[in-house]
Amino acid sequence: MSDPKKSEKVTMKMLAIELGLSTATVSKALRDSYEISAETKARVIAAAGKLNYIPNPFASSLRNSRSHTIAIILPEIADSFFSQAINGIETIVSQYQYHALIYLTHESYQREVQLFTELNSGRVDGVLLSVSCETADTKHIQYLLDTGLPLVFFDRISKGLAAASVRTNDLESAYLATSHLLTQGCKRISLLTIDGFPAMLQSRAKGYKEALSDEKYPLYSNILSCHSKYDADNINLIKQHIEEYHPDGLVITVEHLATSAYMACKELKLKIPAEIKIICFTNQLTASILQPPLSTVQQPAYEMGKQAAELLFQQLTGKQMSVQHRVLPSVLMIRESSTPDING
Repeated sequence: MSDPKKSEKVTMKMLAIELGLSTATVSKALRDSYEISAETKARVIAAAGKLNYIPNPFASSLRNSRSHTIAIILPEIADSFFSQAINGIETIVSQYQYHALIYLTHESYQREVQLFTELNSGRVDGVLLSVSCETADTKHIQYLLDTGLPLVFFDRISKGLAAASVRTNDLESAYLATSHLLTQGCKRISLLTIDGFPAMLQSRAKGYKEALSDEKYPLYSNILSCHSKYDADNINLIKQHIEEYHPDGLVITVEHLATSAYMACKELKLKIPAEIKIICFTNQLTASILQPPLSTVQQPAYEMGKQAAELLFQQLTGKQMSVQHRVLPSVLMIRESSTPDING
């Protein structure tokens, strides 16, 4: 082990590099966490003494004192999924007499990074996160995890990070939604989605493709990527897609594109479901009163929020011994937009 320069202040990151450990492991070892073995703790303490590592008392006091507040970081709040998930989260937060601060990224990676920088100051005790559609680089998330701050993903997760998560069975649900349209006689099914990196979008696209590839007739696969926010331009994009490719079925991966698809069909004078059938991933309460009523893949939003909060508080109270990943099933709600024989 090399000797530190006298003029150089040893940081926790430098100590971690010297030991070949993660910053999070070193941080937990110095705090005598139950998650770290006695052998590793002894190594860290010995190295800290040898290198004259001096903890930052201000940062330590912030981390050791509780704010009794958690952060909920979301892409948006207008989506019915997130509003229902927040209700589930709140049931657990209130039980522990905590407060929740809601932050919106508006699907912006830069905004998400900025929020993480602000949260690394002791303002909150833990984070519930659903990543923005622009988030490909996850260094900001890893940095926060390295500080030892508890974090749980829900719905939109980032793979490859050692953090707990709660999501739904996106691949299987997209497979079932596509298969449903196939059983209704659709031969040219398009997937409407948004540009982005979350594993959720990738899984839904994969489920759609697998359902088509399992059919015996020649594969038709066409994916249209629209804007990530509600935008009038999406209506024109969908109209152009329909006029060019003539799909007879649409699987829609996000809620706000359902309205755009209905309006595009109306402007093109296409009859739903006689000429084009539609099914959408959405928890929209008004789905059953649209004309025609919209078939949906309904996610267990409330339960996902509740379980994500439970996992977070297990970490905060020292009850969680390992990283957990929970997958809750979604439900197909078949209505008239995807079958003319709903009452048959």
